Amino acid sequence: MKVLSMTQPWASLFVLGEAKNETRTWRTNYRGRFVIHASQKIDKSACEQPVIQELLARNGLTSKTLPTGKMIGVCTLQDCVKVIESDNEQAVLEDGRIVSGQELWLGDYRAGNYVWKVTGMRVLNEFIPAKGRLGLWEFNGEDF
Repeated sequence: MKVLSMTQPWASLFVLGEAKNETRTWRTNYRGRFVIHASQKIDKSACEQPVIQELLARNGLTSKTLPTGKMIGVCTLQDCVKVIESDNEQAVLEDGRIVSGQELWLGDYRAGNYVWKVTGMRVLNEFIPAKGRLGLWEFNGEDF
């Protein structure tokens, strides 16, 4: 199964549904199920932002309780579209969608980046320890 490693708190916010899309600087042609892996790295400056602390607290988490080095969720990648315009208030995607508000500030919606639209996000019942990698990588363990 394909896996995407993400730093915290972004991995947890994505898996918990606070962010609906994942943004990347690169496009993927892959479509289908993939696992979200929370890397060992924590974005400490993000965790210091009151709004991030509030989103984590709403889900029973703090920067100290974020899972790291573990696979934490699974979803299905439906589409990957380019950001064609962006400013501080909204981003316009190549498929005509407009992103604003919480979704905008929880991602990197700079023009030229890509938005991964996913469905069926769910938190794994048991987190699976794993060493992360860059890009989409293959996990050859049990299916989810």
